[in-house]
Amino acid sequence: MLAASVLWGTTGTAATFAPGVGPLAIGAVAMGLGGLLQALMAAPQISRYADRLRDQRGTVLLGAASVAVYPLAFYSSMHLAGVAVGTVVSIGTAPLASALIERVVDGRRLTRRWMLAAALGLLGTILLCVAEAARATDGTGSVATTLLGIVLGLVAAATYALYAWAAHRLITRRIPSRAAMGAVFGLGGVLLLPVLLATGAPLVASWSNAAVGAYMAFVPMFAGYVLFGWALTHVPASTATTLSLLEPTVAALLAVLVVGERLPAAGWTGITLVIACLAVLTAPTPTLRSSRRQLRNTVAHGSEVSVSSLVD
Repeated sequence: MLAASVLWGTTGTAATFAPGVGPLAIGAVAMGLGGLLQALMAAPQISRYADRLRDQRGTVLLGAASVAVYPLAFYSSMHLAGVAVGTVVSIGTAPLASALIERVVDGRRLTRRWMLAAALGLLGTILLCVAEAARATDGTGSVATTLLGIVLGLVAAATYALYAWAAHRLITRRIPSRAAMGAVFGLGGVLLLPVLLATGAPLVASWSNAAVGAYMAFVPMFAGYVLFGWALTHVPASTATTLSLLEPTVAALLAVLVVGERLPAAGWTGITLVIACLAVLTAPTPTLRSSRRQLRNTVAHGSEVSVSSLVD
């Protein structure tokens, strides 16, 4: 999941190398072609599990519609509000949307560890947004444009959470990740084809534009979402979307180092908090068995111990 997030974090910076290509075309070629590639690679598995996919067609359709909306909102958000804030809002608020979906639909309880990590990540996201808004008021951008970009980022976050939940739900219904991801992203890619046909002419206007489009489709979208599918076989959607908070950090750093965007001190503090969020979420924890062993050893040596602290 972290490797996928690093690949996704390069998309905003890559898009700046094709300035003549609009955000809708970038989103359509990246997610559209990437999704069709996933479906092509997963065709044998999709055919083998076609009956199960038909039984879950509502989930498949919800995931596919979310896949189609997400890149259009995401790249438009970056275009309007900047690479850093567009990525931060889109990905930074997705864990909260994902947790809400799991809580309402699946009745999944949220752990204290996840809530701590999400709080750190959300605070970091807010600081990055504040830093970008300050940049806009300094005369380097429009506040209204930045706010519209933030709204579109929230739409992207909601749709990201929805297709992550849909893919994870299919996987938990005994559909292999390749078949689940291929079906959801392949159908989403089909839905994006009209947008690509309507807006994609600049992609073939120059070799550099075509190279950006090919990179977006093959590397962050195709390879990244293959990794994403593997991750969803091991962790719930809320954990996966929280781990993807690494993406805005990578995007913000690349925006500063490559694109030349300025990031105030509040922005760097936000990045630090996002990294702290990832550290909390991914740090190993002792198993219940090791806690019990520690309890037995402690009691055997006659020392006092707080049972509740060990269970926590």
